[in-house]
Amino acid sequence: MRAHDSATAPSSIAVSTSPTTTATVRTATVRGGTVQAALGVIAFSLTFPATAWGLEGFGAWSLVAVRSVLAAVIAGGCLLALRVPVPGRRHWAGLAVVAAGVVVGFPLLTTLALETSTTAHAAVVVGLLPLTTAALSALRTGIRPSRTFWTAALAGAGAVIAFTVQQSGGAVTTADLYLLAALLVCAAGYTEGGRLARVMPGWQVIAWALVLCLPLTVPAAALALSYDTPHLTAHSVAGLLWVAAGSQFLGLVVWYRGMAAIGVPKASQLQLAQPLLTLVWSVLLLGEHLPVAAPLTAAAVLVCIAVTQRARS
Repeated sequence: MRAHDSATAPSSIAVSTSPTTTATVRTATVRGGTVQAALGVIAFSLTFPATAWGLEGFGAWSLVAVRSVLAAVIAGGCLLALRVPVPGRRHWAGLAVVAAGVVVGFPLLTTLALETSTTAHAAVVVGLLPLTTAALSALRTGIRPSRTFWTAALAGAGAVIAFTVQQSGGAVTTADLYLLAALLVCAAGYTEGGRLARVMPGWQVIAWALVLCLPLTVPAAALALSYDTPHLTAHSVAGLLWVAAGSQFLGLVVWYRGMAAIGVPKASQLQLAQPLLTLVWSVLLLGEHLPVAAPLTAAAVLVCIAVTQRARS
């Protein structure tokens, strides 16, 4: 027997992976991704009530600028502490889309809307975000969800639209226009962020997007605060801290990780629950009246979520 025989002979034990093991790992990945995406939805559901609190002491422009700066400080500190290398040049265009949509566009447009709209109304309009995100993701990535998925997604969106129309009497307001614009820019940011989260850790996607915006948000915060003197209260400070740390950073960290694990279309449909969670928060934290139609809408939407999560892509 030659000395190198045992060293060079192929070993099926070392390289083979049983189908059962692969399926188990895949199931665990999907479950973990679903949990993380759901945690992101819970964090996002608090954004509108926290923004309403923040507007008690800040103007719309100063609140958005300051929250972005604070979130960038947290994100930059994490990047420095962990000595994360700067992303490759090929990723910067995608990070710019995330920054424009998630860091600047969505917070600014929704905050402007909340100056004249209740959090409950804004929440149900933004309930169209899952369908918008799924559609943009299909166009951007070429991944085509099944017909069952689209049927359930459209049904969920239809329930949200019906609820919105019933609450507003069919009238389109300036706040609604802000919210519809917010849908488009946020869906673009989610789609691009979900794609980037497949090639870099999800938390780094939002962290670099926040840092990328610092040359814009720091001067904007200084200018806004010079014209808008904050009136600090417990509510305004708590609202600012949550939208900066919870919504703008931590929530997006778990959200992008979840999207990378289960795919943008399926993760986006979990957000159908976000308007309904926000309605609950608006009652508990802001004392707003919960519409009678909300429980019915909640039941319809939860059924649609269950179908989209089981539908094959």
